[in-house]
Amino acid sequence: MNTPKPPQVTARDDGYPDLIVHNASLVLTCAGKGPRRGHEQDELHAVSDGAVAVTGSRITAVGSVADIMQMGGTPTTLLDARGGIVMPGMVDPHTHPVYGGNRADEFLKRLAGASYEELHAGGGGIQATVDATRKMRVADLVESARGRLWNMFFAGVTTFEAKSGYGLSVAGEMSILQAIRELDAEGPWDLVPTFLGAHALPREYADDRGGYVDLVCEKMIPKVAALELAEFCDVFCERGAFTVEESRRILQAGQAHGLEPKVHADELSPSGGTRLGVELGARSVDHLPYVDDEEIELLGKSKAAAVLLPATTFFLLQDRYAPGRRLVDAGAVVALASDHNPGSSHTLSMGRVIELGVMRCGLTVREALNAVTVNAAYAVGREKEVGSLEPGKQADLVILNVSTPEELIYAWGVNHVVAVIKRGRLVDRRRQPDDSRPKKQRFSDLFS
Repeated sequence: MNTPKPPQVTARDDGYPDLIVHNASLVLTCAGKGPRRGHEQDELHAVSDGAVAVTGSRITAVGSVADIMQMGGTPTTLLDARGGIVMPGMVDPHTHPVYGGNRADEFLKRLAGASYEELHAGGGGIQATVDATRKMRVADLVESARGRLWNMFFAGVTTFEAKSGYGLSVAGEMSILQAIRELDAEGPWDLVPTFLGAHALPREYADDRGGYVDLVCEKMIPKVAALELAEFCDVFCERGAFTVEESRRILQAGQAHGLEPKVHADELSPSGGTRLGVELGARSVDHLPYVDDEEIELLGKSKAAAVLLPATTFFLLQDRYAPGRRLVDAGAVVALASDHNPGSSHTLSMGRVIELGVMRCGLTVREALNAVTVNAAYAVGREKEVGSLEPGKQADLVILNVSTPEELIYAWGVNHVVAVIKRGRLVDRRRQPDDSRPKKQRFSDLFS
């Protein structure tokens, strides 16, 4: 099974950090008990006039500038936040980044009035992307996805969940998961792989639903597990996709092979996916515009994260968003994700997702920030490594050119991220980290 990259901590002889990020108006640590539920989701645990010390790839201290700067010695790098906000690297717990082609033509048809389900029934939708993806080699899939990940990375996302689901054959699904593995190995980011062979019924199985479910359960899942290509098994439980009974069989087959369940649930209609996810102990149930009162109560008592995907609702030109306010009030673990994919959420910006989470799902700004950090890390099983700024955790940080969290929403449509630090290393927009940079560095260096 894939596991987080091992820490590469090299302790300095003088005991002093390798990096200090200082002069922040606020350090949003998101530290403490996690994941956040209920009223606790509005607590960011901020440090005013703060700083973060890093040794190797790990955080060694978080506190006031005065305390951190008195640690003694000379750091290798002193990074001036210039009064901005420092926060944990964001986690996107639901993406489909590896695929071929695009579906811009479908977007135009939706603008003209066609529904997502109508396009799917007409041979478009997921099947159109499957057709394009199956023509590509692993190397081509890696190349096409690389730019997307870089764009999302410099919008502040340092850890991604990455799903398959556009192969819908044994060879096709393995190719996508292999591409995810290669992208994870080459990039500064961390990718958490999820198998989604049950994304849709492929064209060649249109008249044999049972045969395709057999293929997923008896061929795909055992091979994915044997090759250690995924940590999670997901299914699109929805009208026109897979029934509750089919979804249960697929997820239980995944569990039997060590793959933790996730569910695409209640996106376009009341599908029963949320109840199924809770029943099977899923790590997360995602989408949720059509959850009912009973399901909201179930999620409030469940360990499953409720992952909201408001950019999907927006991009599909729909007006029924997931009830984020009610889910938080019920005590659910609420996270936000982009659902980046070529058909129903073609965005690369977690900033837009945060905005929609506040403006359309009813979250407060602080709840939304916890939803893309500590709760999102929980939704992909990385809560012990990332999602908060605490000593011992991986040093994934972003620096924003705002002085209060609320400015992220007030100045909407703007990428406020000016610096990204992954595993203790500043990654600049030229994408070629250089160890010979000056010891003291300001934001202007990133754009020279």
